[in-house]
Amino acid sequence: MSRSQDQTENLRILPGGHLTHADEGPGVHLLEAFPNCYEGRFYVITFDFPEFTSLCPVTGQPDFGRIFVEYLPSKLCVESKSFKQYMFAFRNHHSFMETVTNTILDDLWMIMQPFWCRVQGLFAPRGGVRINVFAEKFAELSGKEEAAVKDVVAQYRMDRQIERYYEKV
Repeated sequence: MSRSQDQTENLRILPGGHLTHADEGPGVHLLEAFPNCYEGRFYVITFDFPEFTSLCPVTGQPDFGRIFVEYLPSKLCVESKSFKQYMFAFRNHHSFMETVTNTILDDLWMIMQPFWCRVQGLFAPRGGVRINVFAEKFAELSGKEEAAVKDVVAQYRMDRQIERYYEKV
């Protein structure tokens, strides 16, 4: 069996592949990050979580949605299984959709400090109303680095538009 260069020895939340501390609800304590092996290269990582659920803080009724995360890593990347378990922690959590989306962005930002991150909460209609929430943040950079990050994000967005067009054709 071969092993990659990925550094996993400091991952602590998933001993034996099982989530710990899930009963505390969603929070940055459930997320883990690992070193970005390609720190000198700009690239985008996406997570698509199509089976998101949380609870309405007023009625207690379930809210269903799709959470889509896009980010341009700097020094760290989010470990995918911890991300999945983090998302599962929302299942018994009472929170408005707007708060959910912004909380996910804040927690991801805190754990990895990327160059850019965007979270889209695309929620199923309830009471005849569809709510979609988009939250994003750019790192505070200056000069050429800021311009390079914004160029990569703009190119990525253009590529996504072309990709979505061809999915419909």
